[in-house]
Amino acid sequence: MCLKKQTAHLIIRAVYTDTTHPIVLCSVSAYPSIIITFNILGERITFIKICALSTAKGMVLIMNETKALLNNITFQFNISKQLLEYHLTSLEQEEYRWCSPNAGLYLKKEAGKWVADLPESEAYHIGTPSIAWTLWHITFWWEMVLDHSFGEGTLTKSDIKVHENVASVKTAIHSLIVKWEEILANLKEEELYSKAYTAFPFNNEVAFHHLASWLNLELMKNAAEIGYVRFEYASAEK
Repeated sequence: MCLKKQTAHLIIRAVYTDTTHPIVLCSVSAYPSIIITFNILGERITFIKICALSTAKGMVLIMNETKALLNNITFQFNISKQLLEYHLTSLEQEEYRWCSPNAGLYLKKEAGKWVADLPESEAYHIGTPSIAWTLWHITFWWEMVLDHSFGEGTLTKSDIKVHENVASVKTAIHSLIVKWEEILANLKEEELYSKAYTAFPFNNEVAFHHLASWLNLELMKNAAEIGYVRFEYASAEK
């Protein structure tokens, strides 16, 4: 089928068999392609461009908004990753284990094993977390996300390795980056909007693209915390 030049602007009603979404109104422009904007619960969430073809294959659907959303998530992740890598590249063992005079969270050795505790409070008075603790925290939430989204979903805090050496934690972080980039590169549209992959930390209450956005923010926040301690270490009296 071929579309001829038209100026008509139509309003159609779409009915979904998916009961999680209500009936919505779609705005359609017919030339040179059909643009459909879905409004669900008052939010413009999907943009579809339908290009008519003169072949027997009919119409080709191009999910422009889905691609734009994933591109934005990937772009933000790359920025967060680059900031983290900037702080990690020259990080050495002494600074990795260094504790600020106002140190709060840090790694400690118990019964011959290195451990890291989660704080009971995030109040300011608990002090500055060490770089070693913050890097452990990154491995903690990232490994939990990977396991509970795409693995067996059995991982707990006690299963997360605490790295005594900076070289070891750098290797672990790099491995997590590679795994996450592979997931983003192969993500299907239905997975992007699915709540099935957000058990940690959102109890399957949000779509995966929300979790991915949260991960970008969490990574940026932790990278900034590491940078702050590096400034403090560099300016401290030795």
